[in-house]
Amino acid sequence: MRNVALRLKYDGSRYHGWQVQKNEITVAQTLEEALSKVCGHPVKTVGCGRTDAGVHALRYCANFRTDCRIPIDRFPLAVNARLPGDIAVTDAAEAPEDFNAIGSCIKKEYVYKIHNSSIRDPFLEKRVCFYPQALDMALMQRAARAFEGTHDFRAVRSVGTETKTTVRTVYWCRAEKEGELITVSICADGFLYNMCRAMVGTMVYASYGKLLPEEIPALLERGDRRLTGPTMPPQGLYLNRLWYDGPVGRMFMD
Repeated sequence: MRNVALRLKYDGSRYHGWQVQKNEITVAQTLEEALSKVCGHPVKTVGCGRTDAGVHALRYCANFRTDCRIPIDRFPLAVNARLPGDIAVTDAAEAPEDFNAIGSCIKKEYVYKIHNSSIRDPFLEKRVCFYPQALDMALMQRAARAFEGTHDFRAVRSVGTETKTTVRTVYWCRAEKEGELITVSICADGFLYNMCRAMVGTMVYASYGKLLPEEIPALLERGDRRLTGPTMPPQGLYLNRLWYDGPVGRMFMD
């Protein structure tokens, strides 16, 4: 059977995350229903990560197996004709037999967007976190840098999916501001449940003096979730970039 990898993007506002669930509409369920119609048989996808309810993806990878002989370049148009407007397949590639969208992923980058203004923008309501209190960018940037490197990140995860280890490597963590929009970019070899949102919450705490940026490494060592910042709302979070080897990697090069 063919192992087909898809590149897609979606607005997660009306979905209960990526993962198929019994009583909630999810991105995976919606995609699998469309793929099943295109392929003529039930399709089960493997996603590159579990995005939560309300979280978006600017780039996302999923793979599935099929004996359908549709040419690879026809998959995006065929599937999109059966998808709602808030999900789009943008490319497809023939993947190696052993490719797995989550297991083969080398690293990922998430971005978190904060609208830091005293006046909310109704057109951004489901796409950014509205935060009216003034945030100190210099302190946020110092806090962001404190997360970089290899650490045990259990102090910034929520109880959820169990993992073999809570040690991860953060390649970069940056905070930038343009006008009223703050964008935090976090790239790592993997992420724990709510890790990004808790990291941003800790950076927000640091930005108005609830903790010092230089305290963050010690807080990570202590591993106590109660001592770090809050888990930020989901609508500001986007899966932004993915890295793979081989033909799937070339599909995500831009």
